[in-house]
Amino acid sequence: MEEAIQAYAAGHADGSAGRRDAALADHPETGPDYRIGVVDGSVAAFQAELIAEVRRLLGDAH
Repeated sequence: MEEAIQAYAAGHADGSAGRRDAALADHPETGPDYRIGVVDGSVAAFQAELIAEVRRLLGDAH
């Protein structure tokens, strides 16, 4: 279970940074956890960018 959580966390960090590690993604045991982390990280990064852009358009400096 710990390996799955670590793989997900690594995937989330990679997804947030806009990258993907093919070796981790293809790992037979933890690959699915890593890939889900990548997707979740990518979505989180997109949401952060979207919110920042909306704030910029609305003139909010926060």
